Amino acid sequence: MTGVAPPLLLIEDTPSLQMVYRSVLQTAGHSVRVASTAAEGMRLFQESGAVTVLLDLMLPDRNGLTLMRDMLVLRPEARIIVITANASINRAVEAMRAGAHDFLVKPFDEARFLGAVANAGGAARTLPKGAEKRAAKAEPEVVAEAFIGSSPAMQRVQDTIRSVATSMATVFITGESGTGKELCALAVHAGSPRANGPFIALNCGAIPQDLLESEVFGHMKGSFTGAISDKPGAAAAADGGTLFLDEICEMAPALQTKLLRFLQTSTVQPVGATRPSKVNVRIVCATNRDPVEAVRRGEFREDLYYRLFVVPVHMPALRDRGDDVVEIAEMALERFAREESRRFDGFAPDVLDLFRRLSWPGNVRQVLNVIRNIVVLNKGGRVTLDMLPGSLHREEPVAALAPDHAGGDGLNSLVGRSMAEIERLVIEETIARNGGSVPRAARVLELSPSTIYRKLEGWGVKP
Repeated sequence: MTGVAPPLLLIEDTPSLQMVYRSVLQTAGHSVRVASTAAEGMRLFQESGAVTVLLDLMLPDRNGLTLMRDMLVLRPEARIIVITANASINRAVEAMRAGAHDFLVKPFDEARFLGAVANAGGAARTLPKGAEKRAAKAEPEVVAEAFIGSSPAMQRVQDTIRSVATSMATVFITGESGTGKELCALAVHAGSPRANGPFIALNCGAIPQDLLESEVFGHMKGSFTGAISDKPGAAAAADGGTLFLDEICEMAPALQTKLLRFLQTSTVQPVGATRPSKVNVRIVCATNRDPVEAVRRGEFREDLYYRLFVVPVHMPALRDRGDDVVEIAEMALERFAREESRRFDGFAPDVLDLFRRLSWPGNVRQVLNVIRNIVVLNKGGRVTLDMLPGSLHREEPVAALAPDHAGGDGLNSLVGRSMAEIERLVIEETIARNGGSVPRAARVLELSPSTIYRKLEGWGVKP
């Protein structure tokens, strides 16, 4: 039947919901095929040629996320709308990152349902130029586990994201290093009408200040030494999508002025260009500093602060999230064990007690590193105290670097070490004392953040 559009495919295991969804779709004029299991859904997907799929993530015979990945391998142009009864954002973000076209969180109204279907039916599944490369390079260090947890603090974050995602309002994310600020930005992007557009992340603290303007706004060939070709900046690359400016308080004052002009006019002018061009970008920014204090110290423009600080979202420290650390650790253990093809039987009670007592200065990122260490260095079984990294059992030795020990044991512990070793000790300890924040450590050491990032990279250390 040439010219006949393929049917929609609905994969939902609850009979009552099947009936409701099918009735709404058919009333709107859609042809629908229905499956109750992943196996049946895959069979109908192959037989029917369906391009638009409504997929419940909780199926009786298989995880809906893995089914979606297999469908996209078979038919990359498919547009899959995932449905979940789990109101936490992390599942939706994970699905969007895996290739979902849109997501619906139960309960949803008929208008939202049909709107998602109409959007999927009228949109070609094309990735922005270079999106695959960007996605690989911009993978957040804190993965979806950052949004796992039922604590009131995280529920408030998720509620705010759901409320603000569909608007064009600028979102200003604050929180300590390792709390999941980039994942929060991704969640805002994934829940917005711009979800099919690019998500461009730029770390303002990791780029030398003399190159930052070019990275944000681009440059023309020959505009400065080394500019061998035209290069679009992050703002132009994010056209139609979201530009995430991380560590925004590290931006140089001169560039803050240009960013303010960009926010006011929605135009970009690459370095060396003679005329500006219009772009359509939503701004999400983040910092691990106190932005009000940065304004008070004259390090951040007050007018730019008020322009950006429209909807604040504070990512809570893990120590303020109660038993969320247990949920995160359990999920991470399951995921890392699967990746490493090992079998673990959960955590011993005294291990979980220790996890609850720890302050976790590195937040979620630190928990993930600890669990990865456990999985890699042990063959499996129940996780016991003797399987944990030694640093979790005791306070880290800091006497060698404490100012009040400079003339005593601290100095003695440095004698005999090379200058390279001492430099690394000082830098790593300063970062640790500043909650894992490279920019704050850089201010203490009177170095640029980019210098510290380069040194960490040279040591094979991921900040």
